[in-house]
Amino acid sequence: MGDKNQQGISYMRQGNYEEAIQCFHDAIEENPKDPVGYINFGTVLAAAGEEEKALQFFQKALELDDNAAAAYYGIGSVYYKRGQFTQAKNMFEQAMRKGLQDADAFFMLGMSLINLEMPRLALPYLQRAVELKENDVEAVFQLGLCLAHLELVDEAMDYFQKTIQLDPRHADAYYNLGVIYAYKEDIKTAHDMFSTALEIQPDHLLAGYGKKMMEKKLQQ
Repeated sequence: MGDKNQQGISYMRQGNYEEAIQCFHDAIEENPKDPVGYINFGTVLAAAGEEEKALQFFQKALELDDNAAAAYYGIGSVYYKRGQFTQAKNMFEQAMRKGLQDADAFFMLGMSLINLEMPRLALPYLQRAVELKENDVEAVFQLGLCLAHLELVDEAMDYFQKTIQLDPRHADAYYNLGVIYAYKEDIKTAHDMFSTALEIQPDHLLAGYGKKMMEKKLQQ
């Protein structure tokens, strides 16, 4: 039974959704009372953009086992994608209550709270996500942004610098470092940061604006 699910997951990782769907379909036929097949089927449908169908499979998994944490996570991800952040937050919280404690769950709950404009509540979840997966560029960057929102400027700076260590072509991290240096009145370094952001991403409007502002200040 596990083999079909394992095979399907490996197809899904390769982006081969048709083969994955076939495997999960077989897994469900072989063991219709096991929620795992339904969760996997829902996950591949969501990845393929079939969100409504995906929700039905996640719901079916919960009918079989209302402690199926991954099903709550799957429903949360669909809501998140749709911009329904309150529903997403509730589902990610539920997934955690049911025992899902991985980096992605903490990250997605943190991001739901960020989108609900609750950075203070988001902070511990993003911190935990980075603790569990310290080389996750997006989590490190979002933690930096969250700290910046909370005006914890020096801490934010550390995470933007770490983002650049992990991904030297992260234009937004350079841009945000530029903002912090400008705030600290280090105009030259701010100018350099905005310039680097623009080298990486020439259409970065905010960095372009920041660079012009710094050039004016440098001429004063």
